[in-house]
Amino acid sequence: MNKYQHYVGETVELTLSGKIKKKGILIDTGSNIVVIFDGKDYIYVPLVHVHHLHFNCEDEEEIAEPKEVPIWNEEEDTISLRKILNNAKGIFTEIFVTSNQSVHGYVMNVMNDYFTFFSPVHKTLYIPLQHLKWLIPYNHQHRPYSLDSTELPLTPANVPSSRTFEEQCKRHIGKVTVFDLGMHPYKIGKLVNIENGQLEVVIARNQTIYINIQHIKTVQFP
Repeated sequence: MNKYQHYVGETVELTLSGKIKKKGILIDTGSNIVVIFDGKDYIYVPLVHVHHLHFNCEDEEEIAEPKEVPIWNEEEDTISLRKILNNAKGIFTEIFVTSNQSVHGYVMNVMNDYFTFFSPVHKTLYIPLQHLKWLIPYNHQHRPYSLDSTELPLTPANVPSSRTFEEQCKRHIGKVTVFDLGMHPYKIGKLVNIENGQLEVVIARNQTIYINIQHIKTVQFP
């Protein structure tokens, strides 16, 4: 049994990477993920980003019991990050990957070490599993940016997906690439080569830089 399982139903405060705190009722936990309900949303947090968990913390406000059901099969013995991402396919969600910006859309595919996410703003994103900090499914009545089904259809495009994140990046050598949502000038350029875990990228003024693939949080090919 997971060591946190006997705390299910109690209030917990999570301290995450970046000194971010999340507080809620512990709903479930697996080998690499914990699920809390903060009174509004279910929050699915990979344990790799949890610095510590504080149980039996005092509540300033009582947290209401959830009315929606979680996104997993109750018949499953245990949950995991991979199972949650697979169950989230086609469900509108908010994900947090970079240091200061959430992305809204839905999971398309889950591969060996990354997943594909479609956003109405950023379009198709490739995201290494290790960099997902949390996932929040939308209430079933809500849609991102109030877009209707014609503006944002839940029909994932048939995007070819390689087994690994590095192999997927290699498919796009020679293309303009946006890393980490393009939040820095060095994160946009032409992908020239990938070797020994280093991505060779030529940015706007023809300067060559190298990016360690382990530190890439998102990739998109506009």
